[in-house]
Amino acid sequence: MITLILHIANSEPIKVDVDEMPSPADQVIIGKNPRERSDKELTWVDDGVTTIVVPWHRLNYVQVLPDPREQMDFPELYRTER
Repeated sequence: MITLILHIANSEPIKVDVDEMPSPADQVIIGKNPRERSDKELTWVDDGVTTIVVPWHRLNYVQVLPDPREQMDFPELYRTER
């Protein structure tokens, strides 16, 4: 499951989970478990809604969040140990 932050035009960004990355040919993003960036429930989504469909033309941009299980440790090259 991939977590995306959708920056919807004239609205606060929301988080959704998707099964696979959307392709450039897609007309919409189908997201599961819609929530605020702080993981709270959205006030404008009715109770019980688990999937939303957002058309691309309503999005300013999309952020892809890293999977915590796949994060890698990168060495800090310019940090000196003291």
